[in-house]
Amino acid sequence: MVSVEVRTEVSGWPVAFRGSAAVAAGLVTPGMLRGPRFRRVFPDVYVCPGAARTARIGDAELRARAAYALVEGRGVLAGYAAALLHGADCGPLGAPADVTLLRGGVRPRPGLVLHRDRLGDDEVGEAGGTLATTARRTAFDLVRWAPTLVEAVVALDALANVGGFLPEEILKPARRYPRARGGGRVPDAVDLADRRAGSPPETRMRLALIRAGLPRPEVQWVVQDPVARRALWVDLAYPDRRVGLEYEGADHTRPDQVLRDTARFTTLVAAGWRMFRFTRLDDPERVVALVRAALR
Repeated sequence: MVSVEVRTEVSGWPVAFRGSAAVAAGLVTPGMLRGPRFRRVFPDVYVCPGAARTARIGDAELRARAAYALVEGRGVLAGYAAALLHGADCGPLGAPADVTLLRGGVRPRPGLVLHRDRLGDDEVGEAGGTLATTARRTAFDLVRWAPTLVEAVVALDALANVGGFLPEEILKPARRYPRARGGGRVPDAVDLADRRAGSPPETRMRLALIRAGLPRPEVQWVVQDPVARRALWVDLAYPDRRVGLEYEGADHTRPDQVLRDTARFTTLVAAGWRMFRFTRLDDPERVVALVRAALR
């Protein structure tokens, strides 16, 4: 019997890949690509939702990986798509995948945004198995591209946190590309940014307070618990008034997390802190009004 070696070196397989490459490698047939297991996203680009679920890849990342399969060799992921692959999920729901082109041959498509900015060799690297703009360059781009200054700071906070760099480091590409569209926003975003922010909603809450004229809160303030001999972290704090703010996301609804939260809040209140817990249902005006009253 003659054995046939099946090639499996297909970029992105089995999550998001070029259909023609998978067929040539013997991994699938054209008929299988048209079947229920796969979904065509872009010309000759297919995704396998089942494989994505197994790998715990959400819709946004799946869209980003499909975009990379389309432009591989001609461009790199950028913007919110690059941020996501770097571990900074800071984009709006359903955001299209941003790509910065290195050469032509790619046309705009629904769900895909093409950019033709200059990129230095030190501004491109690996992110989640794809080529993408570095965390610093991604932050510089999103500060310029974000629809509002608030969302620009949200992106800068998130990327500086996961990238381990100071927000002011994006002033370097701003000087390198002085004519870059939206570059005038960079100094304002840097002034408001704080890489210690724990999440995008936390950043938005902090900015709502600042923009309302309240003092800047401390970020991730540490309160020592001498009894348990441990440190308790408060999302936002006014230590001189012992006022603390927490943003409670979906992870705080898990039963084990609820128990831990109850214990830490009891400890903080016993230590003289006045604690406020906010969720996505609290609009910024309510947050500002409650904190303003507490600081008085």
